[in-house]
Amino acid sequence: MFGLDDSIASLGDGTVFLVVAAVAILLGLRHATDPDHLTAVTTLVAGERHDARRAGRLGLAWGLGHATSLFVFGLPVVLFRAYLPEPLQMGAEAAVGVLIVALALRLLVRWRRGRLATPAHATPRSTRQAFGIGLIHGMGGTAGVGVLLLASIPDHAEAVVAMALFALFTAVSMAAASTTFGVVLTREAVARRYLAVAPAIGALSLAFGVWYMLGALQAVPYAF
Repeated sequence: MFGLDDSIASLGDGTVFLVVAAVAILLGLRHATDPDHLTAVTTLVAGERHDARRAGRLGLAWGLGHATSLFVFGLPVVLFRAYLPEPLQMGAEAAVGVLIVALALRLLVRWRRGRLATPAHATPRSTRQAFGIGLIHGMGGTAGVGVLLLASIPDHAEAVVAMALFALFTAVSMAAASTTFGVVLTREAVARRYLAVAPAIGALSLAFGVWYMLGALQAVPYAF
């Protein structure tokens, strides 16, 4: 994003493995700040209104699902420069947009029905569902800049370990982000204001998801 991945990766050029590992960790932490990741996790947690611990578990499950598919589909890229066919890459990215739209719609429906204000009567999303959402989302990340940069590591063993660290710390970062959001929502003053802005969060997420999906299909300009 904005050349930051390239700047981080350049730290490991021609250096020892410990530095390569540190670079992979930084890339993973940075990868989690992509707008599509933050939008997905925000709407995932916002639609639940659980405590911070629950939000953290959902974010971690989402992140682990994302890390799993990122590693599985990114490994051939790192080892053999074997990429998914372009139509599949486009389809995976479009699926990310569909997921964001679905999460946004769920948030708006729950707000409209008053379920955000009465979390005791809510039907919580399971960590298994969050993991599945992350699995689909992670497939879109295998074409990301971070994976391509890790593919430039000449030693295959180092590349595999770096890829694993990259995926793992993406999950760790997303768990931290969702926990932080959950902590904020547990504050009574914030929770009251949140009910007023929830429809705006849902509408913006919906618009972003539609744009992301159309961008993946090359129907509109695409920045990611």
